[in-house]
Amino acid sequence: MSLEKATFAGGCFWCMVKPFDSYDGIHAVVSGYTGGDLENPTYEQVCTNSTGHKEAVQITFDSSVFPYEQLVELFWMQIDPTDPGGQFYDRGSSYESAVFYHSDRQKEIAEASKIAMQTSGKFSKPIVTPILEAKPFYPAEQYHQDYYKKNPTHYNRYQVGSGRAGFKQKMWGE
Repeated sequence: MSLEKATFAGGCFWCMVKPFDSYDGIHAVVSGYTGGDLENPTYEQVCTNSTGHKEAVQITFDSSVFPYEQLVELFWMQIDPTDPGGQFYDRGSSYESAVFYHSDRQKEIAEASKIAMQTSGKFSKPIVTPILEAKPFYPAEQYHQDYYKKNPTHYNRYQVGSGRAGFKQKMWGE
């Protein structure tokens, strides 16, 4: 078994766990904060958009079962990669999208995937999601973990109300 980490910021981290959580080869999906310099930030601090952190998920996966290429492809299908100001209803730097790479190989795969997404003709605006070197990841408070399982009704309403579900349906048919 070859376990790796993948880290993606895609707006509200509540919405970024479920899409990755049910595949063979995925060992953990943790909601948290990354990209900034403040150690051990709280949700309240990150929400001020002054810490440099983004809400993100960190995925522990077996690359021999679920390759990084598939994770990146799945990530693009969860976000609007053309939105520089956040994701859907959630605005501000803490909700901006990003791919955080953990190795040169991940960086190459993510960059190639971004180019492929841009040239696919799927989007009329430029892909603005950055590919950034991973920084320390801080797990979010326990009540944020596995939110879709703990609060399914609210989670489903939020998916629809935020505009994420409609965008995904329009773009990808899911």
